Amino acid sequence: MDEREIENKLSAARTRLILDKPFLGALVLRLPLVAADPRWCPTTATDARRFYYNPDYVAELRPDETQFVLAHEALHCALSHFARRQHRVRQRWDVACDYAINPLLIEEGLTAPPGSLMMDEFVGMTAEEIYPYVQENEDETLDRHLYDDSDSEGEQGDGGPEPDREPQQGDGEGQAQPQMNESSQGEGGKPPPLSAAERESLSIQWQQRLAGAAQQAQQAGKLGGNMARLVGHLLQPQLPWRALLARYMSAVARDDYSYTRPSNRRGGPAVFPSMRSHQIELVIAVDVSGSITQSELGEFLAEIEALKGQMRARVTLHACDAELAPDGPWCYEPWEEFETPPRLRGGGGTRFTPVFDWVARQDRAPELLVYFTDAQGQFPANAPDYPVVWLVKGRTPVPWGERIQLN
Repeated sequence: MDEREIENKLSAARTRLILDKPFLGALVLRLPLVAADPRWCPTTATDARRFYYNPDYVAELRPDETQFVLAHEALHCALSHFARRQHRVRQRWDVACDYAINPLLIEEGLTAPPGSLMMDEFVGMTAEEIYPYVQENEDETLDRHLYDDSDSEGEQGDGGPEPDREPQQGDGEGQAQPQMNESSQGEGGKPPPLSAAERESLSIQWQQRLAGAAQQAQQAGKLGGNMARLVGHLLQPQLPWRALLARYMSAVARDDYSYTRPSNRRGGPAVFPSMRSHQIELVIAVDVSGSITQSELGEFLAEIEALKGQMRARVTLHACDAELAPDGPWCYEPWEEFETPPRLRGGGGTRFTPVFDWVARQDRAPELLVYFTDAQGQFPANAPDYPVVWLVKGRTPVPWGERIQLN
Protein backbone atom coordinates (compact mmCIF):
# COMPACT_ATOMS: atom_id res chain seq x y z
CA MET A 1 0.00 0.00 0.00
CA ASP A 2 1.15 3.52 -0.69
CA GLU A 3 0.84 6.37 1.80
CA ARG A 4 -2.54 7.54 0.53
CA GLU A 5 -4.01 4.03 0.77
CA ILE A 6 -2.80 3.72 4.37
CA GLU A 7 -4.42 7.04 5.26
CA ASN A 8 -7.67 5.95 3.61
CA LYS A 9 -7.59 2.67 5.52
CA LEU A 10 -7.23 4.49 8.85
CA SER A 11 -9.91 7.01 7.95
CA ALA A 12 -12.32 4.25 6.97
CA ALA A 13 -11.69 2.43 10.26
CA ARG A 14 -12.26 5.63 12.19
CA THR A 15 -15.52 6.31 10.34
CA ARG A 16 -16.74 2.79 11.05
CA LEU A 17 -16.04 3.30 14.76
CA ILE A 18 -18.01 6.54 14.76
CA LEU A 19 -21.01 4.79 13.20
CA ASP A 20 -20.90 1.50 15.11
CA LYS A 21 -19.15 2.45 18.37
CA PRO A 22 -19.91 6.16 18.95
CA PHE A 23 -18.18 6.21 22.33
CA LEU A 24 -14.89 4.91 20.96
CA GLY A 25 -15.29 6.82 17.70
CA ALA A 26 -15.66 10.15 19.51
CA LEU A 27 -12.44 9.48 21.42
CA VAL A 28 -10.48 8.35 18.34
CA LEU A 29 -11.41 11.59 16.58
CA ARG A 30 -9.44 13.48 19.23
CA LEU A 31 -6.13 11.93 18.14
CA PRO A 32 -4.57 13.28 14.91
CA LEU A 33 -3.05 10.51 12.78
CA VAL A 34 0.72 10.78 12.27
CA ALA A 35 2.93 8.38 10.27
CA ALA A 36 5.96 7.53 12.40
CA ASP A 37 9.51 6.31 11.98
CA PRO A 38 9.64 2.49 12.34
CA ARG A 39 12.84 2.86 14.39
CA TRP A 40 10.80 3.96 17.41
CA CYS A 41 7.29 2.95 16.33
CA PRO A 42 7.22 -0.68 15.15
CA THR A 43 3.41 -0.85 15.48
CA THR A 44 1.32 2.01 16.90
CA ALA A 45 1.88 4.50 19.70
CA THR A 46 0.44 7.51 21.50
CA ASP A 47 1.73 10.32 23.69
CA ALA A 48 -1.81 11.49 24.68
CA ARG A 49 -1.48 14.10 21.94
CA ARG A 50 -1.47 12.07 18.72
CA PHE A 51 -1.91 8.59 17.26
CA TYR A 52 1.37 7.42 15.71
CA TYR A 53 1.55 4.47 13.36
CA ASN A 54 4.03 2.46 11.35
CA PRO A 55 2.61 2.41 7.79
CA ASP A 56 4.01 -1.06 7.11
CA TYR A 57 2.33 -2.42 10.23
CA VAL A 58 -1.05 -0.83 9.45
CA ALA A 59 -0.88 -2.18 5.88
CA GLU A 60 -0.90 -5.74 7.26
CA LEU A 61 -3.90 -5.24 9.58
CA ARG A 62 -7.41 -6.34 8.72
CA PRO A 63 -10.07 -3.60 8.84
CA ASP A 64 -11.46 -4.78 12.19
CA GLU A 65 -7.95 -4.96 13.65
CA THR A 66 -7.33 -1.41 12.44
CA GLN A 67 -10.36 -0.27 14.41
CA PHE A 68 -8.97 -2.06 17.45
CA VAL A 69 -5.56 -0.32 17.42
CA LEU A 70 -7.18 3.09 16.94
CA ALA A 71 -9.55 2.52 19.86
CA HIS A 72 -6.75 1.03 21.97
CA GLU A 73 -4.62 4.18 21.83
CA ALA A 74 -7.64 6.43 22.36
CA LEU A 75 -8.62 4.54 25.52
CA HIS A 76 -5.10 4.91 26.95
CA CYS A 77 -5.65 8.64 26.69
CA ALA A 78 -9.29 8.78 27.77
CA LEU A 79 -8.57 6.67 30.87
CA SER A 80 -5.64 8.99 31.72
CA HIS A 81 -3.14 6.16 31.94
CA PHE A 82 -0.44 8.76 31.30
CA ALA A 83 -1.38 10.53 34.55
CA ARG A 84 -2.17 7.57 36.86
CA ARG A 85 1.19 5.75 37.05
CA GLN A 86 2.49 7.61 40.15
CA HIS A 87 5.18 5.53 41.91
CA ARG A 88 4.71 2.39 39.82
CA VAL A 89 7.40 0.87 37.58
CA ARG A 90 6.79 2.09 34.07
CA GLN A 91 7.12 -1.24 32.23
CA ARG A 92 4.79 -3.07 34.62
CA TRP A 93 2.31 -0.18 34.53
CA ASP A 94 2.25 -0.15 30.72
CA VAL A 95 1.52 -3.89 30.66
CA ALA A 96 -1.23 -3.53 33.28
CA CYS A 97 -2.85 -0.78 31.22
CA ASP A 98 -2.96 -3.00 28.13
CA TYR A 99 -4.41 -5.87 30.13
CA ALA A 100 -7.13 -3.51 31.38
CA ILE A 101 -7.99 -2.04 27.97
CA ASN A 102 -8.01 -5.03 25.64
CA PRO A 103 -10.87 -6.98 27.29
CA LEU A 104 -13.03 -3.85 27.07
CA LEU A 105 -12.45 -3.64 23.34
CA ILE A 106 -13.10 -7.35 22.87
CA GLU A 107 -16.40 -6.94 24.73
CA GLU A 108 -17.24 -4.10 22.31
CA GLY A 109 -16.93 -6.57 19.43
CA LEU A 110 -13.53 -5.49 18.12
CA THR A 111 -10.83 -7.92 17.00
CA ALA A 112 -7.40 -7.74 18.62
CA PRO A 113 -4.37 -8.07 16.32
CA PRO A 114 -1.82 -10.81 17.01
CA GLY A 115 0.43 -10.04 19.96
CA SER A 116 -2.18 -8.17 22.01
CA LEU A 117 -2.05 -8.83 25.75
CA MET A 118 -5.11 -10.71 27.05
CA MET A 119 -5.85 -12.64 30.25
CA ASP A 120 -9.33 -13.71 31.30
CA GLU A 121 -8.40 -13.22 34.96
CA PHE A 122 -8.10 -9.46 34.42
CA VAL A 123 -11.50 -8.88 32.81
CA GLY A 124 -13.32 -6.04 34.57
CA MET A 125 -10.25 -4.91 36.53
CA THR A 126 -8.55 -1.52 36.43
CA ALA A 127 -4.87 -1.06 35.71
CA GLU A 128 -4.23 -0.33 39.40
CA GLU A 129 -5.87 -3.62 40.36
CA ILE A 130 -3.93 -5.57 37.72
CA TYR A 131 -0.53 -4.01 38.42
CA PRO A 132 0.42 -6.15 41.49
CA TYR A 133 0.03 -9.31 39.40
CA VAL A 134 2.35 -8.14 36.60
CA GLN A 135 5.91 -9.42 36.80
CA GLU A 136 8.72 -7.17 35.64
CA ASN A 137 9.89 -7.84 32.07
CA GLU A 138 7.61 -10.87 31.75
CA ASP A 139 5.27 -9.34 29.14
CA GLU A 140 5.59 -6.60 26.55
CA THR A 141 2.99 -4.28 25.14
CA LEU A 142 2.20 -4.43 21.43
CA ASP A 143 2.05 -0.64 21.17
CA ARG A 144 4.34 2.07 22.53
CA HIS A 145 3.36 4.49 25.31
CA LEU A 146 5.37 7.62 24.60
CA TYR A 147 3.94 9.90 27.26
CA ASP A 148 6.39 8.67 29.88
CA ASP A 149 9.97 7.66 29.18
CA SER A 150 11.21 7.51 32.78
CA ASP A 151 11.23 4.69 35.32
CA SER A 152 9.71 4.77 38.78
CA GLU A 153 12.80 6.32 40.38
CA GLY A 154 12.66 9.31 38.08
CA GLU A 155 15.62 8.43 35.86
CA GLN A 156 15.21 9.29 32.22
CA GLY A 157 14.78 6.59 29.62
CA ASP A 158 15.40 6.71 25.91
CA GLY A 159 13.34 9.86 25.57
CA GLY A 160 15.97 11.96 27.32
CA PRO A 161 15.30 14.66 29.89
CA GLU A 162 12.09 16.57 29.74
CA PRO A 163 12.57 19.88 27.94
CA ASP A 164 10.93 23.05 29.16
CA ARG A 165 7.98 23.69 26.85
CA GLU A 166 5.34 26.35 27.01
CA PRO A 167 1.85 25.02 26.23
CA GLN A 168 0.17 26.65 23.25
CA GLN A 169 -3.46 27.31 22.47
CA GLY A 170 -4.96 24.03 21.36
CA ASP A 171 -7.82 22.42 19.54
CA GLY A 172 -10.56 24.95 20.13
CA GLU A 173 -11.59 23.69 23.58
CA GLY A 174 -9.91 26.58 25.38
CA GLN A 175 -7.32 24.25 26.91
CA ALA A 176 -3.56 24.40 26.69
CA GLN A 177 -2.18 22.04 24.06
CA PRO A 178 1.48 21.15 23.54
CA GLN A 179 3.06 22.28 20.33
CA MET A 180 6.15 20.51 19.05
CA ASN A 181 8.62 21.48 16.38
CA GLU A 182 11.48 19.62 14.80
CA SER A 183 14.00 20.78 17.41
CA SER A 184 11.86 19.47 20.30
CA GLN A 185 11.42 16.01 18.80
CA GLY A 186 13.82 13.14 19.24
CA GLU A 187 15.32 10.74 16.74
CA GLY A 188 13.22 10.40 13.61
CA GLY A 189 10.58 12.81 14.93
CA LYS A 190 9.94 10.84 18.14
CA PRO A 191 7.95 13.06 20.51
CA PRO A 192 9.40 13.85 23.94
CA PRO A 193 7.63 12.63 27.09
CA LEU A 194 5.03 14.85 28.71
CA SER A 195 6.06 17.53 31.16
CA ALA A 196 4.20 17.76 34.47
CA ALA A 197 2.18 20.73 33.20
CA GLU A 198 1.23 18.92 30.00
CA ARG A 199 0.25 15.80 31.90
CA GLU A 200 -2.08 17.76 34.16
CA SER A 201 -3.60 19.77 31.30
CA LEU A 202 -4.14 16.74 29.09
CA SER A 203 -5.63 14.75 31.95
CA ILE A 204 -8.33 17.40 32.42
CA GLN A 205 -9.00 17.55 28.67
CA TRP A 206 -9.31 13.79 28.30
CA GLN A 207 -11.62 13.55 31.30
CA GLN A 208 -13.89 16.11 29.62
CA ARG A 209 -13.73 14.19 26.36
CA LEU A 210 -14.47 10.93 28.17
CA ALA A 211 -17.54 12.42 29.80
CA GLY A 212 -18.81 13.89 26.54
CA ALA A 213 -18.28 10.70 24.57
CA ALA A 214 -19.98 8.61 27.28
CA GLN A 215 -23.00 10.89 27.35
CA GLN A 216 -23.44 10.71 23.57
CA ALA A 217 -23.08 6.92 23.54
CA GLN A 218 -25.53 6.47 26.43
CA GLN A 219 -28.12 8.58 24.64
CA ALA A 220 -27.69 6.36 21.60
CA GLY A 221 -27.87 3.21 23.76
CA LYS A 222 -24.41 2.11 22.62
CA LEU A 223 -22.26 1.96 25.74
CA GLY A 224 -21.38 -1.56 26.90
CA GLY A 225 -21.74 -2.80 30.46
CA ASN A 226 -18.12 -3.01 31.62
CA MET A 227 -17.25 0.14 29.70
CA ALA A 228 -20.11 2.03 31.34
CA ARG A 229 -19.07 0.85 34.81
CA LEU A 230 -15.45 1.85 34.23
CA VAL A 231 -16.40 5.27 32.90
CA GLY A 232 -18.74 5.83 35.83
CA HIS A 233 -16.00 4.88 38.27
CA LEU A 234 -13.50 7.28 36.68
CA LEU A 235 -15.93 10.19 36.44
CA GLN A 236 -17.42 9.97 39.93
CA PRO A 237 -16.14 12.62 42.34
CA GLN A 238 -12.98 11.32 43.97
CA LEU A 239 -12.81 13.01 47.38
CA PRO A 240 -9.66 12.36 49.43
CA TRP A 241 -10.45 9.53 51.81
CA ARG A 242 -8.31 11.02 54.56
CA ALA A 243 -10.30 14.26 54.54
CA LEU A 244 -13.59 12.36 54.60
CA LEU A 245 -12.45 10.17 57.48
CA ALA A 246 -11.27 13.24 59.40
CA ARG A 247 -14.70 14.82 58.86
CA TYR A 248 -16.51 11.81 60.31
CA MET A 249 -14.17 11.53 63.27
CA SER A 250 -14.57 15.23 64.00
CA ALA A 251 -18.36 14.92 63.76
CA VAL A 252 -18.48 12.32 66.53
CA ALA A 253 -15.96 14.09 68.77
CA ARG A 254 -18.95 16.02 70.24
CA ASP A 255 -17.05 19.00 71.54
CA ASP A 256 -19.49 21.00 73.61
CA TYR A 257 -19.65 24.16 75.69
CA SER A 258 -19.71 24.14 79.47
CA TYR A 259 -21.39 26.88 81.54
CA THR A 260 -19.91 25.79 84.86
CA ARG A 261 -19.25 28.82 87.08
CA PRO A 262 -15.53 29.65 86.98
CA SER A 263 -13.34 30.51 89.92
CA ASN A 264 -14.07 33.81 91.69
CA ARG A 265 -10.49 34.82 91.04
CA ARG A 266 -11.59 35.88 87.52
CA GLY A 267 -12.86 39.02 89.20
CA GLY A 268 -16.43 39.18 87.84
CA PRO A 269 -19.82 37.56 88.32
CA ALA A 270 -20.35 36.76 84.61
CA VAL A 271 -20.40 33.14 83.49
CA PHE A 272 -18.66 32.60 80.14
CA PRO A 273 -18.94 29.42 78.09
CA SER A 274 -15.81 27.30 77.78
CA MET A 275 -15.00 24.41 75.43
CA ARG A 276 -15.30 20.92 76.90
CA SER A 277 -13.99 18.05 74.82
CA HIS A 278 -15.66 14.66 75.02
CA GLN A 279 -13.49 11.54 74.80
CA ILE A 280 -14.77 9.33 71.99
CA GLU A 281 -14.63 5.56 71.68
CA LEU A 282 -13.32 4.53 68.28
CA VAL A 283 -13.11 0.94 67.00
CA ILE A 284 -10.87 0.30 64.00
CA ALA A 285 -11.05 -3.01 62.15
CA VAL A 286 -8.52 -4.03 59.53
CA ASP A 287 -9.15 -6.68 56.90
CA VAL A 288 -6.06 -8.93 56.87
CA SER A 289 -7.45 -11.56 54.50
CA GLY A 290 -4.55 -11.33 52.05
CA SER A 291 -5.86 -8.73 49.61
CA ILE A 292 -4.54 -5.87 51.76
CA THR A 293 -0.79 -5.34 51.46
CA GLN A 294 1.47 -4.50 54.37
CA SER A 295 2.31 -1.12 52.84
CA GLU A 296 -1.39 -0.23 52.53
CA LEU A 297 -1.98 -1.33 56.09
CA GLY A 298 0.93 0.72 57.34
CA GLU A 299 -0.24 3.83 55.49
CA PHE A 300 -3.73 3.49 56.92
CA LEU A 301 -2.57 3.04 60.51
CA ALA A 302 -0.19 5.98 60.18
CA GLU A 303 -3.09 8.18 59.14
CA ILE A 304 -5.19 6.97 62.08
CA GLU A 305 -2.32 7.94 64.38
CA ALA A 306 -2.30 11.46 62.92
CA LEU A 307 -6.07 11.80 63.27
CA LYS A 308 -6.02 10.42 66.80
CA GLY A 309 -3.56 13.14 67.79
CA GLN A 310 -6.09 15.80 66.81
CA MET A 311 -8.83 14.69 69.22
CA ARG A 312 -9.40 12.83 72.45
CA ALA A 313 -10.05 9.28 71.26
CA ARG A 314 -9.67 5.89 72.83
CA VAL A 315 -8.88 3.51 69.98
CA THR A 316 -9.54 -0.22 69.95
CA LEU A 317 -7.89 -1.98 67.01
CA HIS A 318 -8.98 -5.33 65.60
CA ALA A 319 -7.45 -7.39 62.81
CA CYS A 320 -9.79 -9.84 61.13
CA ASP A 321 -9.96 -12.18 58.14
CA ALA A 322 -12.57 -14.88 58.74
CA GLU A 323 -11.96 -14.64 62.48
CA LEU A 324 -10.58 -12.05 64.87
CA ALA A 325 -6.81 -12.09 65.29
CA PRO A 326 -6.01 -14.05 68.48
CA ASP A 327 -3.52 -11.41 69.67
CA GLY A 328 -6.09 -8.61 69.57
CA PRO A 329 -7.67 -6.34 70.33
CA TRP A 330 -5.07 -3.63 70.87
CA CYS A 331 -6.25 -0.63 72.91
CA TYR A 332 -4.76 2.87 72.91
CA GLU A 333 -5.72 5.51 75.44
CA PRO A 334 -5.92 9.13 74.27
CA TRP A 335 -2.48 9.93 75.73
CA GLU A 336 -0.78 6.86 74.26
CA GLU A 337 1.04 6.76 70.94
CA PHE A 338 -0.59 4.71 68.20
CA GLU A 339 1.86 1.99 67.19
CA THR A 340 1.23 -0.82 64.74
CA PRO A 341 1.14 -4.20 66.51
CA PRO A 342 4.10 -6.42 65.60
CA ARG A 343 1.84 -9.13 64.17
CA LEU A 344 -1.09 -8.22 61.94
CA ARG A 345 -1.41 -11.29 59.79
CA GLY A 346 -4.20 -13.33 58.35
CA GLY A 347 -4.64 -14.66 54.85
CA GLY A 348 -7.87 -16.61 55.24
CA GLY A 349 -11.33 -15.83 53.93
CA THR A 350 -13.17 -12.63 54.71
CA ARG A 351 -16.01 -12.23 57.24
CA PHE A 352 -16.92 -8.92 58.83
CA THR A 353 -19.34 -10.39 61.36
CA PRO A 354 -16.74 -11.26 64.07
CA VAL A 355 -15.91 -7.59 64.63
CA PHE A 356 -19.55 -6.59 65.05
CA ASP A 357 -20.24 -9.62 67.26
CA TRP A 358 -17.36 -8.50 69.50
CA VAL A 359 -18.78 -4.97 69.76
CA ALA A 360 -22.20 -6.38 70.66
CA ARG A 361 -20.67 -8.14 73.68
CA GLN A 362 -19.19 -4.94 75.10
CA ASP A 363 -20.79 -2.72 77.75
CA ARG A 364 -21.19 0.22 75.37
CA ALA A 365 -21.19 0.80 71.63
CA PRO A 366 -18.45 2.92 70.04
CA GLU A 367 -19.13 6.39 68.69
CA LEU A 368 -17.66 5.22 65.40
CA LEU A 369 -16.40 2.00 63.81
CA VAL A 370 -13.97 2.28 60.89
CA TYR A 371 -13.34 -0.81 58.74
CA PHE A 372 -10.43 -0.96 56.25
CA THR A 373 -11.21 -3.61 53.59
CA ASP A 374 -11.84 -4.49 49.95
CA ALA A 375 -15.50 -5.19 50.92
CA GLN A 376 -15.38 -8.72 49.52
CA GLY A 377 -16.70 -10.81 52.36
CA GLN A 378 -19.67 -11.75 54.55
CA PHE A 379 -21.49 -8.77 56.07
CA PRO A 380 -23.85 -8.84 59.07
CA ALA A 381 -27.45 -9.00 57.91
CA ASN A 382 -28.42 -5.74 59.63
CA ALA A 383 -26.65 -2.46 60.27
CA PRO A 384 -25.79 -1.70 63.93
CA ASP A 385 -27.16 1.32 65.78
CA TYR A 386 -23.80 3.14 65.74
CA PRO A 387 -22.12 4.76 62.71
CA VAL A 388 -19.86 2.62 60.53
CA VAL A 389 -17.42 3.92 57.92
CA TRP A 390 -16.03 1.48 55.35
CA LEU A 391 -12.72 2.48 53.77
CA VAL A 392 -12.88 0.39 50.61
CA LYS A 393 -10.04 -0.60 48.34
CA GLY A 394 -11.55 -1.48 44.93
CA ARG A 395 -15.05 -0.99 43.58
CA THR A 396 -17.14 -3.46 45.62
CA PRO A 397 -20.25 -1.86 47.19
CA VAL A 398 -21.29 -2.21 50.84
CA PRO A 399 -24.87 -3.03 51.96
CA TRP A 400 -25.03 -0.34 54.67
CA GLY A 401 -22.88 2.21 56.44
CA GLU A 402 -20.86 5.05 54.90
CA ARG A 403 -18.54 3.96 52.09
CA ILE A 404 -15.36 5.95 51.41
CA GLN A 405 -13.31 5.07 48.35
CA LEU A 406 -9.60 4.62 48.99
CA ASN A 407 -8.00 6.80 46.28
